[in-house]
Amino acid sequence: MIDQRVAIVTGGGSGIGRASCLALARQGVAVVVVNRTLSKAETVVSEILNDGGHALAIGADVAQSADVEKIVAAAVRTFGRLDILFNNAGISPSGAVTEISEQEWDECLNIDLKSVFLGSKFAIPEMQKRGGGVILNTAGTFGIRPAKNKAAYAAAKAGVINLTRSIALDYARSRIRCNAICPGYIETPLTEGVPPQDRDAFLNQYQPLNGVIQAEEVAAMVLYLCSDSARMITGQTFVIDGGQQAGIFQ
Repeated sequence: MIDQRVAIVTGGGSGIGRASCLALARQGVAVVVVNRTLSKAETVVSEILNDGGHALAIGADVAQSADVEKIVAAAVRTFGRLDILFNNAGISPSGAVTEISEQEWDECLNIDLKSVFLGSKFAIPEMQKRGGGVILNTAGTFGIRPAKNKAAYAAAKAGVINLTRSIALDYARSRIRCNAICPGYIETPLTEGVPPQDRDAFLNQYQPLNGVIQAEEVAAMVLYLCSDSARMITGQTFVIDGGQQAGIFQ
């Protein structure tokens, strides 16, 4: 058990999750790195430990209630407390409603939306014991305005945004803050299959600022929202998209 703050980061084995785990650890936060593939979580934990930090790797399915309950229990058992929950795990299937299968729909809603409900459900009582905490959820710009052929993903992420607001309202008097981040196009494993020419065409058409957003830039926003500097910010959605949501850019 330690006295420093403790964070759980789901989808922590790569992309935004990995960058956020490393950034939090550098600030002295003990990090529980959660990933469906345990070996990826273990790799991130090794990086943190080699840098002198504290971390624990857990392989789990964040859409399963029993798994999520065990994650929270392991965090408290190992580090003695829970201060931050970053619900970041997600998938991004493509397809319109007539194309996507029911199984694909259910999987996306379970991993992208139900996991936020489950994580918050089990984390909040531990935060209340400590007199407060921070919940941060990864939504996405498609949760604000959808793109073609992303029906399940857009529906799930829109749900994350309103669930974020609901949690913020319901637990504000417990000093639990809840916010959402909406990254635009980020180079992560979710986008690694996009051909470079398609990526560049998309960015040139829809992103006013030149360049590809890096996971570390999103992690910087994560650090701020989890810090005491953001103590009066809750129920909000923060967009990191190079200006895509500012208007129609062509």
